[in-house]
Amino acid sequence: MLFQKRKCSAENSIERLKRELETADAVLIGAGAGLSTSAGFIYTGQRFQQNFSDFKAKYGFHDMYSGGFYPYSSLEEHWAYWSRYIWLNRYENPPKLVYELLYRLVSEKDYFVITTNVDNCFQKAGFDKRRLFYTQGDYGLFRCSQPCHTQTYENRKLIEHMVK
Repeated sequence: MLFQKRKCSAENSIERLKRELETADAVLIGAGAGLSTSAGFIYTGQRFQQNFSDFKAKYGFHDMYSGGFYPYSSLEEHWAYWSRYIWLNRYENPPKLVYELLYRLVSEKDYFVITTNVDNCFQKAGFDKRRLFYTQGDYGLFRCSQPCHTQTYENRKLIEHMVK
């Protein structure tokens, strides 16, 4: 009986969400790392092992986040890690189904997204970049190391070159 009650409650929540979306004038989406994780962006396990086994062997860390904070002894090693990290998590095509389904729900609405995700999954799924606010930046952009201006620079070619 308890299971049926929860199932019914979940169905009611889905129906309520559907009604709210259908009648909403605008939709504000807040998203964090959990959304990308549900889309397949895993920073540990097999995905980490396949892409960073050399760093794991040398430094002993077991996930991509740890490698990002490691105090490498040279800028070359730092960028060897970060260029691969950025390439994998920004430029390679992620599993997009979760983002595509979300986009289908709001594409005909006046929507705006506030996200801590830096992986570009929203844009890859079709979201308009002018309707996105990345509170923690975007792995696809560099900026001047001196705070002399606010311009950003696309980094795909440079990252690709460093990865090779």
